[in-house]
Amino acid sequence: MDPVIIVGAGPVGLTLALALARQEVPSVVLDEGPGKDEPRLARTVVLREDTTALMERLTGVPLAEAGVHWAGWRSMRRKQVMRKVTFGSTDDTGADGDGDVLSAGPAPLHLAQHLLTDALRAALAGQPHVKIAVESRLDSIEQEPSGVTAHTRGPKGTWWRGSYLVGCDGTRSTVRKLQDIRFPGRTAVERHAVAALRVELPWPGEALLHRMPPWRTSGPSAGEITARPLPDGVWRLDWLLPPGKDLVTPELLVARVRETLAGWTGGSTPPYELLDTGVHTVHHRVARRWRVGRVFLAGDAAHLLGALGTQGLDEGLRDADNLAWKLALAWHHGPHEALLDSYQTERRAIVAARLRAADQALPLLRGGGGLRAYVPGSARGHDALLTDGHLGRGILGAPGAYADSPLAPPGLEGETPVGTPPGAQVTDVRVTAEDGSFVRLRDRLGRGALLVVLIAPGTGVWERKHWVTAGIMPRLAAAVTALPHPAELLVAEEYPGAAPHTVLLVRPDGHLVTALTGVRPADLYTAAEAALGGPAKAEAGAGAGAGSR
Repeated sequence: MDPVIIVGAGPVGLTLALALARQEVPSVVLDEGPGKDEPRLARTVVLREDTTALMERLTGVPLAEAGVHWAGWRSMRRKQVMRKVTFGSTDDTGADGDGDVLSAGPAPLHLAQHLLTDALRAALAGQPHVKIAVESRLDSIEQEPSGVTAHTRGPKGTWWRGSYLVGCDGTRSTVRKLQDIRFPGRTAVERHAVAALRVELPWPGEALLHRMPPWRTSGPSAGEITARPLPDGVWRLDWLLPPGKDLVTPELLVARVRETLAGWTGGSTPPYELLDTGVHTVHHRVARRWRVGRVFLAGDAAHLLGALGTQGLDEGLRDADNLAWKLALAWHHGPHEALLDSYQTERRAIVAARLRAADQALPLLRGGGGLRAYVPGSARGHDALLTDGHLGRGILGAPGAYADSPLAPPGLEGETPVGTPPGAQVTDVRVTAEDGSFVRLRDRLGRGALLVVLIAPGTGVWERKHWVTAGIMPRLAAAVTALPHPAELLVAEEYPGAAPHTVLLVRPDGHLVTALTGVRPADLYTAAEAALGGPAKAEAGAGAGAGSR
């Protein structure tokens, strides 16, 4: 079987290659560049907890050492602290009133994007399943029932033969254009001036959103500033620019840096070292189609978003995680068209909902006047909305759930509610693996197998050999063996909202398929078959061979 061709060697393309390699699927990554990224401290990424876990699982690198988990978050309006968030608790607490203090779950991870790319490239360097072709720019794609042929130009221009092709080639995707896929939406929704600098600020380790700062700026008024810490005393600062295409000159940016730092420290500008600058333009677009036959889109090639704290790269990495196990199953076991179609259905619905929410919120947050600006509590509501977007919560930031997925099983007699809704990411709990070792549930993801988790209080204090043949375990083990796809049986002492003897069925990408009361082999089989898109159908003329021709 031919390898999967991945066009684009950014974080999304490299993540997809690693995820496929983890499931023994070969790939060729077409990199139009020289094979390394330029270090840019003004180009950073914010990863949610589960996406960070995905990256660490694939790279084997503790990314927290390369970035910063924020100690807290504060929102200010003029001189007033409107909201403070500390991280570490799973529940929000606090009361209404000025300066609300809330607690939240794990903090997002903030790091320079080139460090993430470097970690992915280092992990790929020892992968026999992955070939990276540098200075290879795609210029044509040909599809046929048995595979895909791609041509690249460059010093070593050649033809490549693949089983599938995935365009992870960014905003100006050649793959998207060659497949004549429309990319509707809005251009330049927002613009931000960006600076990375080493400086000491009054909120060490905390991120800050400051709206309507009280000092007078040079040039047009900057109505919103975001400051997010990086390691070694470095901060990324973003200034929301007024509408228009006014040039952001170095002199204007330095003036904004100096007046902002002076305003925050309450005096003259403190010492600082300017390390990098840039302008970040936010576009809102989503491709009409994410699949055309054997060709797929992922990341910025499929969607552009980023206003109000949403992170396009975080969503792109979720694209790769969703697509990898589906491509791997089709590569190893033959075409599963319904399963492959579900990639577009699931991921496009999540991104489109995020974009709709941002487009509805923007007029309220950026309007700067009107009746709504005088409604009591409106400013507090806007700050809460922005905070949720930046922290990965609420309609603007929370990871989506595939509640209406075509892979959801039909109504099952033994289905029971737990703390995780069907289609959402499972909670990471300690489980006992089949070899008797204690591991984290997320460590077992991404291997291509379904996960079946039995909730059995008390098992954690006994060696597995004492209970693996007792009670309901033999019957459950037999049911797992009979499933239509390889599955791993795990045991957890507890899971949020789950009663003893609840059985969870989890997809390879960590989304809950269903929770059942006890051992119900027929329900478990039905749910597993639905999660795989139904029975596989035979394919005629599967391609053979690998590499270029």
